[in-house]
Amino acid sequence: MFFVFEGADGAGKSTQARLLAEHLRRERGLKVLLLREPGGTPLGERIREILLDPLSGDLHPATEMFLFMAARSHLVRRRILPAIGSGQVVVCDRFLWSTVVYQGIVGGLGIPEALRAGRIAAPLRPTRIFVIDSPPRAAFRRLGGTDRMERKGRTFQEKVRQGFLLLARRFPREAAVIDGSGAIGDVHGRILGRLPRRGWPESVK
Repeated sequence: MFFVFEGADGAGKSTQARLLAEHLRRERGLKVLLLREPGGTPLGERIREILLDPLSGDLHPATEMFLFMAARSHLVRRRILPAIGSGQVVVCDRFLWSTVVYQGIVGGLGIPEALRAGRIAAPLRPTRIFVIDSPPRAAFRRLGGTDRMERKGRTFQEKVRQGFLLLARRFPREAAVIDGSGAIGDVHGRILGRLPRRGWPESVK
């Protein structure tokens, strides 16, 4: 099982990824690896610092895409595939769709180009992609606005939001669009209602 959380900045992805991981450990007795992108490895964390640092300046979308892909390729081979192979459930805050949206759609590189690069960097598909949908006005209340991506503004984030919804329409079997409004617990409940019923690894309880 490999679950990914996607959405615009401030939609609540990180919180919901953590809550799902805690639920699967506590209620189902599963071994769960919780990760974030970019990150999850020393190399990935260093690339994350470069990408989010305001001092990195105005990076071209192609530069951003290949930095993200490098971090993702390393994470997949060093941590995700070994974890899945050992029977763990992997929960990841962002994955390939983030690059497709931010650099492919909004950045203008194109969906096919980003997907093609993604198939090389990350040769696996998530079991389910939870797209947390929250209007930019609500999302901006959760943001500190300090990193390079958050500073791009509300119009940019609305384009990102629409990009994720477009992918969810194109790939309905992979995606579950979750209403991100309301209390955190309510959003968590919506996610639990969209979990698959079959294919789970054995409990370690």
